[in-house]
Amino acid sequence: MTRTTTRLAVAALAVGALTLTACGDDDTTAGTASSPRTVEIDMRDIEFSPDQVDVQAGETVRFVFHNKGAVDHDAFIGDEAAQDDHEMEMRGGGEMSDMGDEGGEGHDSMGEEGGITVMPGETGEITHTFAEGDDLLIGCHEAGHYDAGMRVMINVS
Repeated sequence: MTRTTTRLAVAALAVGALTLTACGDDDTTAGTASSPRTVEIDMRDIEFSPDQVDVQAGETVRFVFHNKGAVDHDAFIGDEAAQDDHEMEMRGGGEMSDMGDEGGEGHDSMGEEGGITVMPGETGEITHTFAEGDDLLIGCHEAGHYDAGMRVMINVS
């Protein structure tokens, strides 16, 4: 083999290796408990953006909520029954604090108990690990927001 042929063979192998690496398995992007995948969500008026997120069963996702609106927004993760319960809690519990209270109502800004309240211009987060068969969504339960469709559909595959 000549030097030119050897160099071309090495270059071809390098390009092939890079191509295989770039086309690698999607599982490497799934979040884990020690290294969750981050999903950024904007809160505006009465909408979340994006309003739909795809996750994998077993994946841990850190949702980071940015309130770009002029009013407080709530983000609560749960199934439809939990959303209904939370809506009733919000209606009956009066104004919610962003730091929570001893009675179990309100939300911590870091997402304890599955929900947060984010003040205008602020950021909050919820981390959740999804199980196979989860039928969950994120809803805002500030007055009238959930009824107006302020929710994020979560597709678990």
